[in-house]
Amino acid sequence: MNPNQPPARFSPERALALGRQTLAIEAAAVDALKTRINGEFSAAVELILNSQGRLIVSGMGKSGHVARKIAATMASTGTPAYFVHPAEASHGDLGMITRHDILLALSNSGESEELLRIVPAVKRQGARLIAMTGFADSTLAREADVHLDAGVAQEACPHNLAPTASTTAALALGDALAVALLDARGFGPEDFARSHPGGSLGRRLLTHVRDVMRPATQVPAVAPATPITDAIVAMSRGGLGLVAITNPAGCAIGIFTDGDLRRAFERRVDLQQGVIADVMHPAPRTIGPDQLAVEAVEMMERLRINGLLVCAEDGQLIGALNMHDLFTAKVI
Repeated sequence: MNPNQPPARFSPERALALGRQTLAIEAAAVDALKTRINGEFSAAVELILNSQGRLIVSGMGKSGHVARKIAATMASTGTPAYFVHPAEASHGDLGMITRHDILLALSNSGESEELLRIVPAVKRQGARLIAMTGFADSTLAREADVHLDAGVAQEACPHNLAPTASTTAALALGDALAVALLDARGFGPEDFARSHPGGSLGRRLLTHVRDVMRPATQVPAVAPATPITDAIVAMSRGGLGLVAITNPAGCAIGIFTDGDLRRAFERRVDLQQGVIADVMHPAPRTIGPDQLAVEAVEMMERLRINGLLVCAEDGQLIGALNMHDLFTAKVI
């Protein structure tokens, strides 16, 4: 078939049917793994946990692509890991594997020549071997210290040839290993953020309120007896959409926002005669400077507000922030 020629018999209905069939077969393959997670799985987790070295993940072809992803997932969730190509290992890269390491070898058939070629050298160095294959009686499975059964009943490929369900199953089993390991290590969100400092997730998990807030010197603040009109002017100049009401000690006792001003107009409040204490929200919701910025986002969304005062434990006003500040910091 010439890939540059248009398909002779394209059927939208058949494409949909095959797509759905593929997803059903692959979902069934992953679901079947649950019955095969046994003591070998626990042994693999324990072996990796007790290792003084790193987890080396290897595989050929499509299994190699899955192995790279598993290595990346492990490395980002607390288990030092990297991928070694089995063919390159035979030509010098075996020197990257030490006796303290664990080799996780992926091969659906369990007969990958390139992997089997390096197994004796790896074991001779004293490294332990975990095999993930689709056949428990394969050569690789027999040579392994621990075998993880990733077998599938059929591939999603209509010809039962192209690695499809088998690679999905191996990928899912690798994720299961990674999750069990991160839990055993007590690996938390802050640990995850430290290994993702350049991404949006890292920003969300490492950014604190003090990093994005406006300092108190930039926050409009007035006394309770301030005329409403003067407070509105202060709010307008501040550019935050709010004005804090503070007591003589500098503690926040109230807040007045753009939304409060609109509601005051709707209620026909006499803004010329009153003082800000008459229309402010007393005991305002506040957030601490050391809390995560994502907590501020969650609070604002839950309360349907656009700004928050930042206060110390004693109530002292030390800053404020609004949704725009969080957008600018790319926390949202």
